[in-house]
Amino acid sequence: WLVIDRKVYDVSKFSKRHPGGSRVIKHYAGQDATDAFVAFHSDKSLVRKYLKPLLIGELAPDQPSFETNKKKSLLEDFRELRCTIEKMGLLKPDYTFFFLTFLHFLVLDAASWLVVWYFGISLVPFLVGMVFFTTAQIQMGWFQHDLGHCSVFRKPKWNRLLQIIVINVLKGLPASWWNHLHNQHHAKPNCFRKDPDLNMHPLLFSLGKTLSVEV
Repeated sequence: WLVIDRKVYDVSKFSKRHPGGSRVIKHYAGQDATDAFVAFHSDKSLVRKYLKPLLIGELAPDQPSFETNKKKSLLEDFRELRCTIEKMGLLKPDYTFFFLTFLHFLVLDAASWLVVWYFGISLVPFLVGMVFFTTAQIQMGWFQHDLGHCSVFRKPKWNRLLQIIVINVLKGLPASWWNHLHNQHHAKPNCFRKDPDLNMHPLLFSLGKTLSVEV
């Protein structure tokens, strides 16, 4: 069970069919998932249709709309900040920017191979080609990151399609693997045993008494 806008939902069976993966939902079992729900779903009216059959009740009037380990004032500030950002239109994508980003890393990627092909594999051409290729790969990583968040196009399917082209074809990594891990990271950032980034790099992020003891 989890809570969204004070309503309680049983997502036990639905979690297996959840497009964002089952673990993202399981990380919020028994908790208030309102802010995560708002952040992850752009078309909320569509998603709420799937929620209706899962509704099993509401919180009691005396039950707070936040976790006991969270500060109410901080949570309210965060929600107010998000509303301000949306009203300012800062979450709307700039298609010209993303087109130029896509174009420039394709040019860099092609240039890296052309330099080596034309000038040979001596030291200087190899280093120049490596700089071009590395820069292109880094830019591809950030571009597919935005596509994975469905932040470029309005329709999720177009984001997914282009993400597959960028990360699967050009970078050689599976988009499904990246989305599975990265969705969990944003659902529970820096939460030990829930954020995969901490599990992958325990020695780099094991700061603080509690986390150090856990590790």
